[in-house]
Amino acid sequence: TPTIQSPSIFSSESFVNSKVVLCVAIMFLWPFDVKCISISVYIRFLNNHLFFNSMIERFENGELIPEKEWVSYIEELEKKSNKSTKEEVKQAIIDAVKKRIPKKQFGVFFSGGVDSTLLAFICKQNNADFVCYSVGLKDSPDIVIGKEVAKILGLKLVQKTFTLEELHELFKKTCKILKNPDILSVGVGSVIIAAAELGKKDGIDTFFGGLGSEEIFAGYERHSKADDVHAECWRGLKSMWQRDFNRDFDVATAMKIKVLVPFLDDDLIIKAMGIPAERKVSDTQRKIILREIAEYLGLPKQFAWREKKAAQYGSRFDKSMDKLATQHGFSTKMKYLGSLTT
Repeated sequence: TPTIQSPSIFSSESFVNSKVVLCVAIMFLWPFDVKCISISVYIRFLNNHLFFNSMIERFENGELIPEKEWVSYIEELEKKSNKSTKEEVKQAIIDAVKKRIPKKQFGVFFSGGVDSTLLAFICKQNNADFVCYSVGLKDSPDIVIGKEVAKILGLKLVQKTFTLEELHELFKKTCKILKNPDILSVGVGSVIIAAAELGKKDGIDTFFGGLGSEEIFAGYERHSKADDVHAECWRGLKSMWQRDFNRDFDVATAMKIKVLVPFLDDDLIIKAMGIPAERKVSDTQRKIILREIAEYLGLPKQFAWREKKAAQYGSRFDKSMDKLATQHGFSTKMKYLGSLTT
């Protein structure tokens, strides 16, 4: 029997207005004998409409969702996914962003790639009050491209370039924040922490992030190599708990920030996963449907179709980790990171 334990799920105004009222009304309006006979049906109703729809809101509001619940959530979405159109996906993206726009000023983790650029572009179209933040080594792709994109689109951008000495301290801080630091989690986590620190200096504690886009739009190399692209997407969504959620929960908790993830909106996942695999990935291109939508919405073609490396590579943090490991006398990056936790 599912239970609702976390008070954080009641933090969404729309959730309170629609879900709670609906469920309470049905509970009182159902005849007593029907309730007794169909209690299992009622429990499933609550799970599908009350608990299920608030899953990603719980994560955004600072709760580390149990892994089993997350996997069950994705399995339910998979059952609900049917064939969809580009128009439906486009609208789902817009809706997922719009309903998350805070009334106060917020930040966007920005790299100049299609994910973060599209998020910022939709926010700007909705006259939102936000600042883009990007970090990296001097002349790194995220710094250079981010500046170019922000200038052309008229986005407010704050950047910070790091020296190796500054990165050493940042990696040390990240290793202490993460419960299970490894090369990937420290590489990505350091980018988030550095960008969040810039925002905190501006009094911003809420940020948009692109987590989830790579899975629902087949953006990883493993998708282009998979025999069944959609099966690989669903598998990747389920494994996000181990790969992404633990890291981002540790970072958000330590930094006292809130990270909004519209690409993990339940309706967007359902719609995006209803698009045929060949419209997402080919031998030469990934996230095809997302790039088409971005261009259709008005994003300049050169930005919509620009290839983008992962955060730790685009910022050149990962490459710097190699240099720091050698500089400090370690044969591997993992041994270097291990020294930072002691």
